[in-house]
Amino acid sequence: MTPTDLTSGHYAILTAMLAPALLMAATGSLLVSANARLARVVDRLRALIEEWKHDAPDMSWRDRQIARHRRRAALVLRACQMLYAGLGSFVGTSLALAVDAFAGFRLGLVPTALAILGVGFLLGASVILGVEVSLSVRSFDEELDQEMAGRTR
Repeated sequence: MTPTDLTSGHYAILTAMLAPALLMAATGSLLVSANARLARVVDRLRALIEEWKHDAPDMSWRDRQIARHRRRAALVLRACQMLYAGLGSFVGTSLALAVDAFAGFRLGLVPTALAILGVGFLLGASVILGVEVSLSVRSFDEELDQEMAGRTR
């Protein structure tokens, strides 16, 4: 094997490892966003609980809001878990590609399977976050309706 062949082989391996690295960056961005969402949901839940403690006149509305925000928190938590699993899969893909190159390409479909698993986790988390956004908008609409009904009295 000539030095040129060796160099081009290293570049091919590094190039193959770039795709998982880009997916790791995308997953990291989604994780930051999901964690911020979770923090906002928790803050809103705390505020609703404080209002609930002070015997607010519209208890049934507060109970519905608390239930909806608990569901939102559970969804965001599930999405975060999936994103962490996806991140781990992409790291595993990158490592499997490197190990596969050093082992003489004996791992077969392991790197590809890890990448597909990671993309599946990313897709699942995205769908869950989409559902959570819908709940968020529905909750906000209900809060606006409640506020507007209070002003017209």
